[in-house]
Amino acid sequence: MKGRIHSFQSLGTLDGPGVRFVAFLQGCPLRCGCCHNPDTWDVNGGTEYEAEEIVRRAARYRSYFGREGGITLSGGEPLLQRDFAAEVFRICHEENIHTCLDTSGCADGEKCASVLQYTDRVLLDIKYTLPEQYEQHVGCKMRQPLAFLEAVNARKISVTLRQVIIPSLNDTQENVLRLLDIAKQYPCVDKIELLPFRKICQSKYDMMGIVFPFGHLPEPDPKQMDKLRKVLGTYGG
Repeated sequence: MKGRIHSFQSLGTLDGPGVRFVAFLQGCPLRCGCCHNPDTWDVNGGTEYEAEEIVRRAARYRSYFGREGGITLSGGEPLLQRDFAAEVFRICHEENIHTCLDTSGCADGEKCASVLQYTDRVLLDIKYTLPEQYEQHVGCKMRQPLAFLEAVNARKISVTLRQVIIPSLNDTQENVLRLLDIAKQYPCVDKIELLPFRKICQSKYDMMGIVFPFGHLPEPDPKQMDKLRKVLGTYGG
């Protein structure tokens, strides 16, 4: 089975537990204002690879994985290619390689059963905690990632919730407390990561000749990030 890949990262440390081999899949249905990878949007872009080739590439770095590391499928949105993702993860399990799915959760969780049965951990982006912000700055309903989280919880798959902190939009204690409330409703969630909004992607937008929607916003103050992370308590460990 073939899938379309945007790029690879051989020794990632920010895309799941331990050291990860990360495959960024091509294609995304969302248009997030803070997106770092607009070059992954086009479903017809990237390069075709066989599922077996992805696992072979990952296996080269097995000695670096340790107990926690493994492979992460990111994007773009990997669930746009869920059959391909399922095949990659199925082969990984045959090779005893830990699997991690980095997703926006915008897909129907029930239709993703083939992927989830081979998924060891989910990194789920809960981009905002207010429905109106989802509709304005993401392009989907907030109920979609929450429904996906419900499906993941039913399968008892470990979940890390992630959120990019963007000044003037979600950089408040109230927002983080709402995120905590979401986490506490789902026993599968054992960690929350708050990530600072960055603008290093501006050059990609310039090269593609499109506007970076959040290019006018500042990056968050490190002290404010520290304050917000303290609100997480045990979920931030």
